Amino acid sequence: MVARIYRPAKTAMQSGQANTHLWCLDYEPESPRQSEPLMGWTSSSDMRAQIRLTFETLDEAVAYARRNGIPFVVHQPHDRTRKNVAYSDNFKYGRIGTWTH
Repeated sequence: MVARIYRPAKTAMQSGQANTHLWCLDYEPESPRQSEPLMGWTSSSDMRAQIRLTFETLDEAVAYARRNGIPFVVHQPHDRTRKNVAYSDNFKYGRIGTWTH
């Protein structure tokens, strides 16, 4: 069973960067999930789907996988780029673009 090592992205409900600095090791699912007909819950017979290990660094996660003989795939994170813009830049003298009012 192949494991994937990744750094989770922030959720849509987060404004900060909490819980995005740790590296996670998850197992890929061996079998698809089944829908329980009465209640509609999803279930799986795969017990490794419940395991999520966290590590401080990528090197620790890779060392753990190699030490335990777990085949793994590393997914590098895509860091977001953000341009810091101030509200006052809308009114500056050398502004590019026309003023619409």
